[in-house]
Amino acid sequence: MVNGHAKHVISYMKDFLFTSEQAGTPVGKLSGGERGRLKLAQALAKPSNLLVLDEPTNDLDMETLDVLEETLAEYPGTVLLISHDRDFLDRLVAGVIVPEGDGRWVEYAGSYSDMLAQRGSELARPKPKREVRETAKAAPPVAPEPPARRRMTFKDKHALDTLPKTIASLQEGMRKLQAKLDDPKFYARDRSGFEKVSAAMGDLQQRIAAAEEQWLELEILREELAG
Repeated sequence: MVNGHAKHVISYMKDFLFTSEQAGTPVGKLSGGERGRLKLAQALAKPSNLLVLDEPTNDLDMETLDVLEETLAEYPGTVLLISHDRDFLDRLVAGVIVPEGDGRWVEYAGSYSDMLAQRGSELARPKPKREVRETAKAAPPVAPEPPARRRMTFKDKHALDTLPKTIASLQEGMRKLQAKLDDPKFYARDRSGFEKVSAAMGDLQQRIAAAEEQWLELEILREELAG
């Protein structure tokens, strides 16, 4: 029997893109990326209110990085992390602690970019050992970086690949229900059953429309990124 903690780990493994069939796979047969995802799932499955992570984005592919960001954003406790991934910090953190030298650390509210805005360019250059009397020429303003283009996540790609099969399956279900309604004696023979089939068809129509709309949006995004 699987104990409660093991079930919790398996639940997090699904969040980190493991299939149900992979839950019993020996660790030695997993790839390097899969072992990294497994370690993250194990760490997050343990009950805690403080999580300390050292370079958690190292060796992660884009799909796993998306899942990690989503999972940490929903973590109910405090997350302390060390990372050189500035984009990751910008998307996730609410405060940055920066070494000032001589054993001094200063905390800045906001993301990494917010910290840079508060510190200015001083963070990028060493402090002078003696005062410079000459007035330095003001540096030209730095143009803001253009917003990053949306990328397709693992879930997007998976949905794009599987939605056609899902739509086909739903349409096959519609055909079977329609065949029942085509029976001219169905309503007289089983009015309650007729109403249930009619309601089920309405539900299927909505699901097919939603799936087709989602597939179209993802296909447009794929073509935009490919272009």
